[in-house]
Amino acid sequence: MPGKTNPSLKDPELYEELREDGASKQKAARISNAAATKGRSAVGRKGGKSGDYDDWTVPQLKAKAKEIGLTGYSAKKKSELISALRNS
Repeated sequence: MPGKTNPSLKDPELYEELREDGASKQKAARISNAAATKGRSAVGRKGGKSGDYDDWTVPQLKAKAKEIGLTGYSAKKKSELISALRNS
């Protein structure tokens, strides 16, 4: 998105940094908007509450994929589900 402005992004600089680091567009937008709303340090402290995906069952992983709006998860193996969830 260099050279373009997106009014839905509240912290475009952080968005670009996250995209350069390999984050998806959706994930980068979600993190940058949360950081703009709550402050970068508050977003940095967030997390660690749901545990490691490796400890989840396949039905739990599929439920999480459905919750966050992923598609095509029903035929995926556990390792593929984990990868999709981590990269969304």
